[in-house]
Amino acid sequence: MDHGAWFLVLPALIPILVLSVGPLLYGIALAFTDSQSGRTEPTQWIGALNFQDLLHDTLFWDSFRIGLLWAVGVTVPQFLLALGLALLLNQNLRFRWLARALAIIPWAMPEVVVGIMWRLVYHPDAGVLNETLADLGLGDGKDWLTGTGTALLAVIVVGVWAGMPQTTVALLAGLQNTPRELHEAAAMDGAGAWRRFRTVTWPAIRPVALAITALNFIWNFNSFALVYVLTQGGPGGRTRLPMLFAYEEAFRYGQFGYAAAMGCVMVAVISVILACYLAGRLKGGDEA
Repeated sequence: MDHGAWFLVLPALIPILVLSVGPLLYGIALAFTDSQSGRTEPTQWIGALNFQDLLHDTLFWDSFRIGLLWAVGVTVPQFLLALGLALLLNQNLRFRWLARALAIIPWAMPEVVVGIMWRLVYHPDAGVLNETLADLGLGDGKDWLTGTGTALLAVIVVGVWAGMPQTTVALLAGLQNTPRELHEAAAMDGAGAWRRFRTVTWPAIRPVALAITALNFIWNFNSFALVYVLTQGGPGGRTRLPMLFAYEEAFRYGQFGYAAAMGCVMVAVISVILACYLAGRLKGGDEA
């Protein structure tokens, strides 16, 4: 690359280095120190001691398990519901433009606002959900966000609702790029709706579906604001995702080095997921 090309790339490269790569490298370095808040002694390099402690921290691995349950529990229904909605919005229906606009409303709302709104929905005394169930004779009310058996399921429902629009938009874009001639040819050959989806629609949108699913899993695994507003990790840690656990260690207990080690583990997990995704894409490209 010549000097002129580097000059053109620098305006985009500098913010990435300063705002992404720099903090990442600093966080990795911090994970190998005993950095704490309120220390009077200089921070010391302690090698892999934080990671050794992390291996025996059952609370962290509990949060890790909950994070995986949350990520899978949100990503899978999110994709299935978004696929159904995208197929519906791709049809030539009346007021389709209005339905598409309404479908992306949750995407336009900040996570904090979504969390506050759903706290009101789940409110044990005056929430819409409990009042509706009471009117239908299905119960006298339940505290969904503080019940040990319902809290995780309740926040998963909110996660699915909040994250479905961007998946719908991505899949809808893939559907609209599918040539209609292929569907018409399959229909003329006598293929039913399911066979047309399996042989025409799915192969066309498969790259988009794999990409958005991988990104959704990463985003969901790294969730913080939504769950923090809804439950703050409670009750009894039932919704304490890894990011919430690291936040508490850093900003509630002041264990910056230990929290950085947790962040390194999460970065490693995400890197493995990305590597598997890219390997699958490359393999698919070779086969193609």
